[in-house]
Amino acid sequence: MSLKKIIKTVLPLALGGFLVWYSLSIVSIDTLVQYFKNANYWWIALGLFFGVLSHLSRAYRWKFLLEPLGYKPDFGNSTMAVLVAYLVNLTVPRAGEVFRATVMTTYEDIPFEKGFGTIVAERIADLIMMLLIVGITLFVQFDFIFELVTKNFSPSKILLLLGILVVGLFIFVRFVKKATDGVGLKIKSFVFGLIEGSLSIFKMKNKWLFIVHTLFIWVMYVAMFWATVPAIETFDIPFGAVLVGFIAGGFSIAATNGGIGLYPVAVAGAFALFGIPEEPANAFGWIMWTAQTAMIIVFGGLSFLLLPLYNKNK
Repeated sequence: MSLKKIIKTVLPLALGGFLVWYSLSIVSIDTLVQYFKNANYWWIALGLFFGVLSHLSRAYRWKFLLEPLGYKPDFGNSTMAVLVAYLVNLTVPRAGEVFRATVMTTYEDIPFEKGFGTIVAERIADLIMMLLIVGITLFVQFDFIFELVTKNFSPSKILLLLGILVVGLFIFVRFVKKATDGVGLKIKSFVFGLIEGSLSIFKMKNKWLFIVHTLFIWVMYVAMFWATVPAIETFDIPFGAVLVGFIAGGFSIAATNGGIGLYPVAVAGAFALFGIPEEPANAFGWIMWTAQTAMIIVFGGLSFLLLPLYNKNK
């Protein structure tokens, strides 16, 4: 294994381990255990139900990308491939996408590069949805965010920061636009690929069904987070805080293996902006992360075992 791959694998795990220690320095294990004992598991079960629906919808949405390529995969194989991919991502970030395409190559005879290409297109759609949720959150919580920023920063500092950002963005765009090799060319290729992949969604045969499923998947993600909030009975969290916490948690999952260690810290940090006490906020983050991870381990593990049995005739 190359040094680069070792760093990409070990660094997120090391960061996650450090953040687990940091989070447990805020709320002790004994206190955390009490929160888990007193949690309302009916709300957690409802959240997990929404999570399962999102995974089923993701598996079904996949066929809209594969059909134009001439493939009609079995829904059972698509579902298990998606669940196993989430399980693999807990160990090595982004390795699940490779494993997911490999499963479909093995059991559905879909060429790896074509299957992986559709997964990349999916990720582009998911990135757009995350940015859309960020935009909605900024709109819904504009007064709160504006007050928070102006309270902590003087107007002159805000204008200076905006000026630096605009000038920096202008220089960056000029640099990337003229790039013919190196990092600039890679960035340019990535941006143009992102645009091309986004536009290709509107060229597919069942584009509106694909868009509906994409919206449904992300509504279920938010619903899973929102439904788990009442699991801690002392919580009184406005919907704006739910959105901010969801975004923070989402980015933490991308930063470390399944958000290990970072998820509770990120969610608690987001809730702190709304004056929510650190201890129950951290406990909620751990409950939310544990529920999601347990779901992935159980369903992903079962899928890993069932795939060969389900396809024994192949």
